[in-house]
Amino acid sequence: MTGPEIQRGLEGVNVAATKLCSIDGRAGELIYAGYDIYDLAANATFEETAFLLWNLRLPNARELADLKALLIAERPLSDLNGALIPELAGHARPMRSLEICITALGALDPYSNDFSPAQLRWTAARLTARMPTVVSAFHRQRQGLDILPPRDDLGHAANFLWMLRGEEPGELEAHVFDVAMTLHAEHEMNASTFSALVTASTMSDMYSAIASAIGTLKGPLHGGANDRVFQMLDEIGEPANVEPHIEAMLARGERVMGIGHRVYKTTDPRAIILEQLGERLAEISPDRHYFDLSRQVRDYLAERLAGRPLYPNVDFFSASVYRMLGIPNDLYTPIFAVARIAGWSAHLLEQYADNRLIRPNAVYAGEKSRAYEPIEARGQGEASTPR
Repeated sequence: MTGPEIQRGLEGVNVAATKLCSIDGRAGELIYAGYDIYDLAANATFEETAFLLWNLRLPNARELADLKALLIAERPLSDLNGALIPELAGHARPMRSLEICITALGALDPYSNDFSPAQLRWTAARLTARMPTVVSAFHRQRQGLDILPPRDDLGHAANFLWMLRGEEPGELEAHVFDVAMTLHAEHEMNASTFSALVTASTMSDMYSAIASAIGTLKGPLHGGANDRVFQMLDEIGEPANVEPHIEAMLARGERVMGIGHRVYKTTDPRAIILEQLGERLAEISPDRHYFDLSRQVRDYLAERLAGRPLYPNVDFFSASVYRMLGIPNDLYTPIFAVARIAGWSAHLLEQYADNRLIRPNAVYAGEKSRAYEPIEARGQGEASTPR
């Protein structure tokens, strides 16, 4: 007699109903609140996309202007974050620093436990505005550079590149990064979103739920994949090394990061859009060889694995696109969070509106009916010294 069935990794298990996102992995379709990702990438800004996710409709002109004004007002660092970042920059990694700063931001918010829809939307906007400033300030501090204050005359994407690099981005650069953020803004029930919902289901506040999501995104099997893609491209170095490097990886049983996806059975539509944007950006970038290497790796794998094709996901081309934007690779995952905050917080709005504690079961597979033994009867065992 077999025991209860266990779905490892919760694959195929439906855990929530949402109006935010729909994915058809076989058709390569990604929908945000009814809008196809191709349509949004071609026409909407990240600010419009965030409003859409929080309100399930696109804003009118007045609403968009109000949201932009709120984001601008909430961009500057708090005094506590300003004091923490110099301490963290010499010791902590970027994602850990972001996690700590978000927790600190929540500690200073007297309304963090106000779960009214209006207050939750304000908190979502505040986090969306503040996270780019934290990431850019951390990077400049560790480089020994002055932290640049945000600019009121730049949009969300352009302002981040300005604060990070210290130079105003060109129109194409700002557009590419804006679209990249839209592509990363939401993706249904991924690991970090689920982590945030578990935390929120206990009626913990949004800041704590987002800190949980950041900690989950940090892992290389989730948000850290784009950093791993860049490391692979950097190790390959030259086109002649593509075949031997990939063959060596496959021989060792290693995954080629950025290729394949749990959900998509064809090319991730976000990868298609990023490749198109990357092609335009490559025309003006001194780092275009990373983009060219990405294509060569993709094409080689398509030929090598023709019997069982694997397709690029969003991480595959984001690595070379971010490099061409002048972004260091260890900031790729924090930037993922800077964009995904829109989707995380939107899912939290749904969770708080109809909350139920998330408490799954586990199937016990251990021993039973063991009798307690006095300590002197348990033998010597093996000595161990915890680190």
